[in-house]
Amino acid sequence: MTTGRASSGGSLGGRGGRGRMGSGAGGTSGGLGEFFAGLGLCGLGAYLFLGRVTVHTSFWRLAGGGSAFGITLLPMMVGIGLLFVSGKSILGWVLTIAGFGAIVVGVIANLDVYFHQTSLIATLLMLGMLAGGLGLIVRSLRPHGDGPLRQEPR
Repeated sequence: MTTGRASSGGSLGGRGGRGRMGSGAGGTSGGLGEFFAGLGLCGLGAYLFLGRVTVHTSFWRLAGGGSAFGITLLPMMVGIGLLFVSGKSILGWVLTIAGFGAIVVGVIANLDVYFHQTSLIATLLMLGMLAGGLGLIVRSLRPHGDGPLRQEPR
């Protein structure tokens, strides 16, 4: 039994309920307003947080002190050479992909990430915006009902 009043779906800017099932965020009856509010909060928090981070690189070094970058290039170059000989060479593909993977892992492993000195309140606000935004996004993807579950009498 319905009361004839409009259903807000319990969401910020979204209309849940009957007749429009699947028209909200993520194909559910969730609220698009909640999704975009969460996306904005999450984006602002991430922007402010990542603005306080500095990334530096360090040199690739072997145990003896020599440069390690050239050694990571060798498998990829051999693999590319084998692929020029035969494009169907399994060994060529494996060496090329493994060499590329070693380069990516080497670059990431040699990054030094620093967080600038920031006040506690600023850090809590940045992380709070990130967490609140993610919470709103997840909430918007869940279906919104018309209220407490009621069973119709038979």
